[in-house]
Amino acid sequence: MRFFNGTAALLCPGILVLLTASASCQDTESVSLSNSTEGWKSGGPRNEILPAFEFDPAGGPSKKGALRIKSDHRDGLHGWWETTVSVDGGHWYRFHAVCNVTGAECPRRAAVARIFWQDETGGAARHDFEATTTFREGERPSAEPEYPSDGPALANGWYEVAGQYRLPANATKARIELSFRWPANATVEWSDVTLSRVPAPSPRTARLAAVHYCPAEGTTSAEKCKQFAPLIAQAAEQKADLVVLPETLTYYGSNRTYAECAETIPGPSTEYFGKLAAQHNLYLVVGLLERDEHRIFNVAVLIGPDGKVQGKYRKVTLPRGEIDGGVMPGNDFPVFETRFGNVGMMVCYDGFYPEVARELSNRGAEVIAFPVWGCNPLLASARACENHAFVVSSTYCDRSMNWMTTSIFGRDGRPLKTAENWGDVIVTEVDLSQPTIWHSLGDFRAEVQRHRPMVKPLIP
Repeated sequence: MRFFNGTAALLCPGILVLLTASASCQDTESVSLSNSTEGWKSGGPRNEILPAFEFDPAGGPSKKGALRIKSDHRDGLHGWWETTVSVDGGHWYRFHAVCNVTGAECPRRAAVARIFWQDETGGAARHDFEATTTFREGERPSAEPEYPSDGPALANGWYEVAGQYRLPANATKARIELSFRWPANATVEWSDVTLSRVPAPSPRTARLAAVHYCPAEGTTSAEKCKQFAPLIAQAAEQKADLVVLPETLTYYGSNRTYAECAETIPGPSTEYFGKLAAQHNLYLVVGLLERDEHRIFNVAVLIGPDGKVQGKYRKVTLPRGEIDGGVMPGNDFPVFETRFGNVGMMVCYDGFYPEVARELSNRGAEVIAFPVWGCNPLLASARACENHAFVVSSTYCDRSMNWMTTSIFGRDGRPLKTAENWGDVIVTEVDLSQPTIWHSLGDFRAEVQRHRPMVKPLIP
């Protein structure tokens, strides 16, 4: 095992050569980057905060070698291994590595892989599309670093880090950076690193829909539910994959209490909507009140195209009216895999609190369904924008109120479509496989998991 400190150590089997220039490019479409040390060098922001670098030729889960970075008793150390390889611009590439972190309280911040797409001059490549989703419309954004995501756990503390990307057309090189950041007495190991050219993935399109309707007629739950049948049919005619209905729809205008409207989940209302979901081959999100023994919950229920309940979310943040009405808060943020992507749910007052949407996003939600009686629409935009997730809201607020809207919010927070009149069914198609690129940030959704703060319990 060999140990090094410094910004310019190029490790090769059996030798150490000190360099001041970048590592030379390796020409290949599928290159193994860390099963030897050839082409790698260590670096960091400042010499005084460099950790220790070492190479273990028998390290990693495959025992073919591991690049290791270690800190001492000081916190705030920061450094990385790096190499540069040749790539073909305009094509898709997949990055894959395995990582092991010991001694760090927050591994997602301590071990970060980054990929920089460079042009032939060594500068940042430029995307070959116009940025239509930022305030600087019409410009071709520069390629900001990619942040591969943490993936499945492997044996002995190792886990995968991976990502798949379409390169800018003028990209000729990729600089790979495998870093350690900040904790004291910690170690990060990287192994089995590859960057491979792959076929373009198939689009993951989803047609998202929301219903803008107040079920004012009738007093029973069955009468309330039946009013949505023709609206769901309209969404189906537009080939919707997911249809979001409003909050506590069996309670609205019924002159009954929360407890009187509550039912088991699954129960009569979910059975009714399950038949419609199966008939139209789509997913439904339905706002209901759930009874679980003596407890009452405000819930959003996801019903699948097989007609069965796929899952439910119990509203975590409760306004004073629900608290005074005997409703109990939930305590979990489930995310559900569907045929088009990962769906999370939040309900009404949740929109005022960023923690709910953020935790859904942390757990992989790409689309957040939002049954909502009323909320500040700027907060709905913020929940979409800060998590780069699509938010689909269904509200009881009329447009004349200048308050919450029934809308489909894009990842940049701007409404893609908004209902104007009662009875409107809005539908928008999105592609979940395409990142939303911002100037100066790139794919912000990928950066969130690396940069969001650690949240520790507050001590009263």
